Amino acid sequence: MDREQLAALLPPVRRIARAAGEAIRAVSLEPEDVCDKADGSPLTRADLASHETILAGLRQLQPALPVLSEEGDPAGAEAGRWDAFWCVDPLDGTKEFIRGLGDYTVNIALVADAQPVLGVIHVPAADVLYWAARGLGAFRSTGGGPPERIAPNPCRTPVKAVASRSHLSPETGEYLRRLGVSETVQRGSSVKICAVADGSADVYPRLGPTCLWDTAAGTAIAREAGCRVVDLQGNDLSYDPSTGLKRPGFVVYPKSMALPPP
Repeated sequence: MDREQLAALLPPVRRIARAAGEAIRAVSLEPEDVCDKADGSPLTRADLASHETILAGLRQLQPALPVLSEEGDPAGAEAGRWDAFWCVDPLDGTKEFIRGLGDYTVNIALVADAQPVLGVIHVPAADVLYWAARGLGAFRSTGGGPPERIAPNPCRTPVKAVASRSHLSPETGEYLRRLGVSETVQRGSSVKICAVADGSADVYPRLGPTCLWDTAAGTAIAREAGCRVVDLQGNDLSYDPSTGLKRPGFVVYPKSMALPPP
């Protein structure tokens, strides 16, 4: 897709993300609204409400384009390679949502030739929207206000890290100590990738498995802002679902840095 096509897609995808956020916030959780999926991760009525909202919106926008959603039929995506598809996490940070914390997001990405070329992340609790598309820059808007272009901290050595609230492993802590990081903030969902993209943090390592939908939108935003998003060997993350839906880990950092592998 060229820049004009991507630019035309951004406004409707932002609207879809906002509508999904409204669907999430409209759910008042009761104990019976939470169950465990086969992998042990939680699923709520809000996850499903967001999924249905996004699916309807994307099917209207691009009827022929496949949708890979965490709450859809992700196993079907591994059967064959898709040249282009939507990659969606309807509610990233379900554990935070259940606990009443604001660190949950709606993630929508467009993947082409195994790389995210457009990404939208909505943080419903804070009414913050992040978006980017290849060649068009990365932006943030708060409360429906005007867009603000974002960029990472142009530092050569990381000082402040952001790490997972639910998955901060001893290996991650040791890696941050080797990097000389003096402050680590734990958060949930894809807001961690956005924190590096907008300069709120200098590095985000995740030394454990994640799925494509966890990182696709954030990768599009971070890369367009001026960051690298690499696997544990230092290679750009691949988003070809035929090679599997999980990746063993990744690191997000500004292009101004040269970080050693974990």
